[in-house]
Amino acid sequence: MFESLEGYIEAGSEEYELVHRLDLMKLPGHVAVIMDGNGRWAKQRGLSRIEGHRAGSDSVREVIEASARLGIKILTLYAFSKENWKRPRREVSELWSLLRDYLKKDADVLMKNDLRLLVIGQKEGIPRIVLKELDRVERETAANERMTVVLALNYGGRSEIVDAVKRIVRESPADPDALTEESFSSHLYTASLPDPDLLIRTSGEFRISNFLLWQIAYAEMWMTPVLWPDFRKKHLLQALVEYQQRERRFGDIRPR
Repeated sequence: MFESLEGYIEAGSEEYELVHRLDLMKLPGHVAVIMDGNGRWAKQRGLSRIEGHRAGSDSVREVIEASARLGIKILTLYAFSKENWKRPRREVSELWSLLRDYLKKDADVLMKNDLRLLVIGQKEGIPRIVLKELDRVERETAANERMTVVLALNYGGRSEIVDAVKRIVRESPADPDALTEESFSSHLYTASLPDPDLLIRTSGEFRISNFLLWQIAYAEMWMTPVLWPDFRKKHLLQALVEYQQRERRFGDIRPR
């Protein structure tokens, strides 16, 4: 059961103890993460905000690897919200450059480890040079099955819902009574994905920040004061341990 973790987690470490508290057969199938705190991390160290984002990319790599090794099937990362366009132009430009560099360097890692990339959000707003790389990696990894890495880019939960309504109205404007929760879900960006089981937010904030508003209706939430650049596999394991200690009732009186 722990073969994929051999050599990755040191015996006797805190991570080792956490792993052995987990039931790897009852992990959340879909984990979503609001990656917050890059700017504060940089400010605390007298660095530029972009250095915080660069440090945060190391956390992205570690969480992807740890999730894949553990056997989580879907990992969704809130990478760039529609509200992020309000930031200084230079910071926004460097954020997209960081993503493009990541795709160029790490696409082979995704392929070698059987990881699929999926992008959700309004693609038409993404810089063309970045969108080209995203489309390439999505195509190249489309058949991979070990884990799906979902990047929420130029994403907003309200915009997603409005876009879904527009598609529904275009398809069947004369029959509103035919609309169900299931048919509505099939028009969201995440139509091919199950809803998240666990939502993680870093940096000590207690906000959803316009992220997966429809999909997280029954997700368990785990908030941590750890800033995203400091987030490592230990913290992911802590979230998973706590997740397994909760009873998920989905409105019922009996846990499922």
